[in-house]
Amino acid sequence: MISRRQRGATMFERFTGSARDAVTQARTEAADLGDVEVGTQHVLLGVLWNAEGAGKQLLDEIGLDYRTTRQRIADGVGQTFPDAEALRGIGIDLDEVRRRAEQAFGKGALNRRGGGREDGRPRFAQESKKTLELALREAIALRQNYLGTEHILLGLTRLPASSAGRLIAASGVTPDELGARLRQRLRKAA
Repeated sequence: MISRRQRGATMFERFTGSARDAVTQARTEAADLGDVEVGTQHVLLGVLWNAEGAGKQLLDEIGLDYRTTRQRIADGVGQTFPDAEALRGIGIDLDEVRRRAEQAFGKGALNRRGGGREDGRPRFAQESKKTLELALREAIALRQNYLGTEHILLGLTRLPASSAGRLIAASGVTPDELGARLRQRLRKAA
């Protein structure tokens, strides 16, 4: 029987150099942004930083680029705050609280601290792990024996409610539409 750790190693062996770089860049982005977890938004940044081929062409066409996306993430676009709705119900506007706290104490004043790995590097959030699992499934479904940045992008499109899904939608195309267009291009290229 293959352990989860062995399955993970087997999956990672299929990654192209660019896909490995995208995952590494995702962790770097999370750390640089002061986050304790590598979220799907960081994975999207890693893909944007390292994308190539059909995925890169499509991202360029829809105007989803690294610099703009990173700024949106820094500004809080695409993030969800589960308690925001509950607070709104009792008359507290979390966005206004955040704005005032950052005005008084500096950018990122309310960002979470701690909770990362023992070595200080951000750990991969469950949704990000799921993205990589879905990327592998996409590669298998397309009968491709490698896992590239285009497959990671497809994995991200399968989680439309994630931070990355909301960032993609903010570019004017739904994650489902982006995924369908990318799959079509990959099938044509095969």
